[in-house]
Amino acid sequence: MVGEPKRNGRSAENGDSSEEVRQHLADEVRSAFTPPAGMPLPPIPDDDQPTSEFAVPEGLLTSPPTDFGSAFTPPEGIPRVSLVKPGVPWQDRMRTMIRMPLAERPAPERSSRSEDVESGPAVPRVLDLTLRIGELLLAGGEGAEDVEAAMFGVAHAFGLDRCEPTVTFTLISITHQPSLVDDPVTVGRTVRRRGTDYTRLAAVFRLVDDITKGDITLEESYRRLAAIRRNRHPYSKNALTLASGTLSGAASLLVGGDGLVFLLAAIGAMLGDRLAWLCAGRGLPEFYQFAVAAVPPAAMGVVVAVVGSSNDTKLKAAAVITGGLFALIPGRALVAAVHDGLTGFYITAAARLLEVVYLVVGIVGGVLVMLYVGSKLGAELTPESTQGDPRPVTQLFAAMLLALAFCLLLQQERHTVLLATLNGGVAWLIYGALTNDPVNVDTVPATVAAAGLVGLFGQLMSRYQFASSLPYITAAIGPLLPGSATYFGLLNIAQGHIDEGILSLSRAAALALAIAIGVNLGGELARLFIKSPGVETPLPGRRAAKRTRGF
Repeated sequence: MVGEPKRNGRSAENGDSSEEVRQHLADEVRSAFTPPAGMPLPPIPDDDQPTSEFAVPEGLLTSPPTDFGSAFTPPEGIPRVSLVKPGVPWQDRMRTMIRMPLAERPAPERSSRSEDVESGPAVPRVLDLTLRIGELLLAGGEGAEDVEAAMFGVAHAFGLDRCEPTVTFTLISITHQPSLVDDPVTVGRTVRRRGTDYTRLAAVFRLVDDITKGDITLEESYRRLAAIRRNRHPYSKNALTLASGTLSGAASLLVGGDGLVFLLAAIGAMLGDRLAWLCAGRGLPEFYQFAVAAVPPAAMGVVVAVVGSSNDTKLKAAAVITGGLFALIPGRALVAAVHDGLTGFYITAAARLLEVVYLVVGIVGGVLVMLYVGSKLGAELTPESTQGDPRPVTQLFAAMLLALAFCLLLQQERHTVLLATLNGGVAWLIYGALTNDPVNVDTVPATVAAAGLVGLFGQLMSRYQFASSLPYITAAIGPLLPGSATYFGLLNIAQGHIDEGILSLSRAAALALAIAIGVNLGGELARLFIKSPGVETPLPGRRAAKRTRGF
């Protein structure tokens, strides 16, 4: 056994230098290895040319065989999965990610602006910005799925990768968990006031698009959001009142009215709009606002029916009342409700449908009161009097004018008005071609086909302009709203024909659902078969809700 070498102190006593001690130690360590019997000694390393290179033994492949497939992990690592592709709308990217399980979502791409988030104090500000953006979108009438996608996109863009947004009818919240061992943080916000302003909605969409692209910082996002909230509506109350009258007048032309009917329906709708503004200023709920707004158009129709008794006068009276109903039917809320239900947001869909029911009941109450008064005054109104002769050119012009007025009521941007107006004209053209000779399709499937075309066009414009599809859809479905069927039902109920009235109202409900389903179906077809511009490979689609199979 080789003895332990002496330390510097003892070596000094024997007269050895420190260099000799180190050399002696290295020789002893090197000689401490004894190879097994029959094995040659390893080669002595070249001290003059030390190297750390690894030599591949003979017979070992330097590259994997081709039949390994995806089981082989390349030495440079697995490429990071990223859904941030140029040219892909943020709605598509975020819908895909939000339906993924948390463990499968790609991590956010860290950028210079996310350093503030990693330090901690900016996380509450990011969550607050996310909630404020979601509040504006939900208050503007956007569907729950798009609101959640926008909230998730904002949080993900600023580096918060463990986020779960939740949207209901009046409450939005978002939960962020920094890691598996940290406590989650949940913040919420209540949407107490809702208003229709598609100009503001488009500005919020552009803001979300810039945030998800990484073009702006957190502070710049706050400044732009504050500017969006401060902006005034593009159209004044007087312009909205005039648009409401124009919409009712155009709707009266669709059901067989003439110039005089157009004027009477417009006056009645403008009076109803002013009364509704007065009720809103006094703090009355929307139910009473709609009930009061329905009274003047119905009163104008009753006056026309009382003055004359000919069939032409009956037709004019019915057209005046029907035109007023077109301006009040909550088509926007109905489409949003059905869209939320079809995409799996059942709580929000149920709340929106309940809101639609209350508003329709308010309209029914206001119209029924005037129809009852008219019946006591001797006004002769019959459901058959609303069946006028088809006038394709006049009705097409009326449909486009109705869509134009609807655009003003929705406070749309001016560059979207023309496209939405043309979309409404095309929708009525398809509907008229299917319901008249020689096709003679029933009104419900014809409505689905026309509304599906509207939804397809709206989704196309949304994808190619990276904006919301609502400005191109909501106004365009105006000519398809079931004003005539609603009037038939109310008139029959007022005259005591309950069975016929319920049948007509059920048909109106079927037409309204057909509009909503057609719009949603058109949008889904656009997402399925149309590739986004600038994308070479198809983006994985969002996951559908799991089937329950009845249990």
